Amino acid sequence: MPNVHVDGPPIEDLGVKRALAREITDAMEKAYGYPRPAYVVIIRENRPENVSVGGELLCDRAAGGR
Repeated sequence: MPNVHVDGPPIEDLGVKRALAREITDAMEKAYGYPRPAYVVIIRENRPENVSVGGELLCDRAAGGR
């Protein structure tokens, strides 16, 4: 079973999440050719205070105007 994990900021709009999952599934179906129920998409939402880039939390980067 092909799996995709999407890590990113929270998506508040459920419709946007549905579209994301559908479009990723469409791409996997095109690439692999398996039936749609074979694909798993996991969306992991990470708040800016839980993600660091270059040793700096994203919430601090946004606050600093960068």
